[in-house]
Amino acid sequence: MSQRILFATYGSLGDLHPYIALALALKQRGHQPVIASFGIHRAAVEAEGIAFTALRPEIEQFGGVSDVVRRLFLSHDGPAYMVKKIFMPHIRASYEDLDSAAAHCDLIVTHPLSFAGPLIAQKRGLPWVSSILSPMSLMSCIEPPLIGPAPWMKSLRKLGVTPYRMVFNLARTIGRRWEQPLHALRAELNLPPAPPAQFEGQFSPLLNLALFSPLLATPQIDWPVNTVLCGFPHYDGAKAAPELLARLQRFLDAGEPPLVFGLGSSAVMIAGDFWHHAISAAQTLGRRAILLTGATPSLPENLPPTIAAFEYLPYSAVFPHACAVIHQAGIGTFAQALAAGRPQLIVPVAFDQPDNAERAAKLGVARALPFRKVTPARLSGELKQLLDDNHYACNASEVAAKIRQEDAMLIVCERLEALLTQRGDTT
Repeated sequence: MSQRILFATYGSLGDLHPYIALALALKQRGHQPVIASFGIHRAAVEAEGIAFTALRPEIEQFGGVSDVVRRLFLSHDGPAYMVKKIFMPHIRASYEDLDSAAAHCDLIVTHPLSFAGPLIAQKRGLPWVSSILSPMSLMSCIEPPLIGPAPWMKSLRKLGVTPYRMVFNLARTIGRRWEQPLHALRAELNLPPAPPAQFEGQFSPLLNLALFSPLLATPQIDWPVNTVLCGFPHYDGAKAAPELLARLQRFLDAGEPPLVFGLGSSAVMIAGDFWHHAISAAQTLGRRAILLTGATPSLPENLPPTIAAFEYLPYSAVFPHACAVIHQAGIGTFAQALAAGRPQLIVPVAFDQPDNAERAAKLGVARALPFRKVTPARLSGELKQLLDDNHYACNASEVAAKIRQEDAMLIVCERLEALLTQRGDTT
């Protein structure tokens, strides 16, 4: 029986693409998926024949996407700015938009930033499924994440779980203060109090979909109940124009596998001198390179023939052909890099990226160099160590083979259909 399933997500393309992948899989099974997100994502969603609903706030009202990314990634208070300045002042508008989208839906699936989603599910009596895109969202005290601004915290783990519990409890207290508009709205709707939405409050008791590979994290007893490790739902964005793919193929055919540099869809907006450092490092190593620069790069006017720059290429079209992939470890880029089976140098910027980088290093597929510490000398030095040690390439190939065996779309579809069947049996 066809069901209408609503996905509510906010963020960059890395926060959108997994839900497009799931929506396409559900559509193939006869369901009617709807994606609700920032209005800037409308074209990407509707190009796949998926229904779309815009959610406020609109990024443009904060000065434009690049301004928001700069504030989020390069300031010390990025998380506070995101919650206190972007989402909480507009929580009622978000609720209204999402409530309208949910009017004829049978189930709602939320992203961690879809703060209004659980309220709407409770108010409408809809089954609610939560989802997370990276292991850091689980905030496990037993297998703690690497927190970028405080990497020293990892050393506390040898003292047991108590130090992390203390730190996370403090974060909960602070997070709840940031969320006062959300909790006020909950009270106005006559809904019972809930834990902080950035912590336990984001997880559904029915089902929590962990949309990343089981290779990245081992289930722990302090994970939310009913968490299912699904694997990565792979979707690679818009198809490249034939002439662009032809140009890529000509470059690949002209020499040895290149270094491939990319910064995802967000960090690319704050690249600064990164592309100049990449060119210098490649030339120092005597390597060819491909730069995936986004729309507004700052590049030398005349690139050497060993360097090719593209505003856009699907990662699946270029990453497998690299001798190494250099990227920021946003979860979408990271998933594509792991699937490509090539060694990685990760230059994490903020949020979950340092933790993703550490997990990649534990898998033996990557080295890490913080984005703020990138210089031509450091970049070339790290790349030399990565390329000279064949263990990285061997491990990357083995990890990719395991990831190819995962079927996130099937797992998610069957879980959601089971929930809907149970609901139908009890109504």
